[in-house]
Amino acid sequence: MQSHWKTQLFGAVCLTLAAAIWGGVYVVSKVVLEAVPPFTLLIMRFAIALVVLGAFVVARKEFIAKKDYPQVMLIAFVGVTVSIAAQFLGTKLSTAHMGALITSASPAFIAIFAVWLLEERIGAKQLAGILLATVGVLIVIGVPDQTDAQSSLTGNLILLVAAVSWGLYTVLSKRATQTYSSLAVTTYVALFGLIFTSPVMVWELAVTPVSWHFGWEIWAGILYIGIISTAGAFYLWNKGFELMHAGSGAGFFFVQPIVGAFLGWLLLHEHLGLYFFAGAAFIFAGVALSNLQQAKDQKEKHEV
Repeated sequence: MQSHWKTQLFGAVCLTLAAAIWGGVYVVSKVVLEAVPPFTLLIMRFAIALVVLGAFVVARKEFIAKKDYPQVMLIAFVGVTVSIAAQFLGTKLSTAHMGALITSASPAFIAIFAVWLLEERIGAKQLAGILLATVGVLIVIGVPDQTDAQSSLTGNLILLVAAVSWGLYTVLSKRATQTYSSLAVTTYVALFGLIFTSPVMVWELAVTPVSWHFGWEIWAGILYIGIISTAGAFYLWNKGFELMHAGSGAGFFFVQPIVGAFLGWLLLHEHLGLYFFAGAAFIFAGVALSNLQQAKDQKEKHEV
């Protein structure tokens, strides 16, 4: 029983760190994207991640069998090419608030796909926890006015695609980690994601020429995004879901807007009011409630 709690704690730490890193990376990206267009940065970040993770895979000889390539290719296409591309494009066509709001629906889709593909049981506490945390996100980021929502319907629908596909990516990755290590899955996802998304980068560079004479701060930002927020955070996210039920782990996604808002206040001097703290309380309560359900399920399982 004690080893189970240690496993759950480690999984929770991994998911919290991944979401926190993604919440903070927008501060770095805000600077880097002024010099590098989004899909070119996407390719660069996964190329760097592939080099970092690939070195560990080769050293540990944790290769994925060729017969399972289609499975990993699907994960890469859904998680990298579709989800991240849709997030970029949807946010561009819509508003930043709508981007944060709609993509924060990902935990609900993680729970749905977990029931469908992993045959996990999602309890009432997990559903209530996700709902409670969603309310917290609404409080933290605010609800966009109706004019914005109506004027960017196409962008909002694309953002919904990003949220759904991220939920599917997470559950497909968890299923793959039942056979292979999180390290191997993350590395091969980076490889195939790089291959699938490269044509978009080629098109982007054709219409948006880039001057590669960057200062050191831009290159440092690119390395940070590639090593920490891609190689590190994607591995931690997959590792966390390898150790936890998808329904319980989904709630940790909500750490992202809290960290993003806090670092925006700390580093970019953005306003942080009472709504932030109230929303954060809702989010943490929702995550705690979601994980109480898993604790109860595990206790009943051990008593049987």
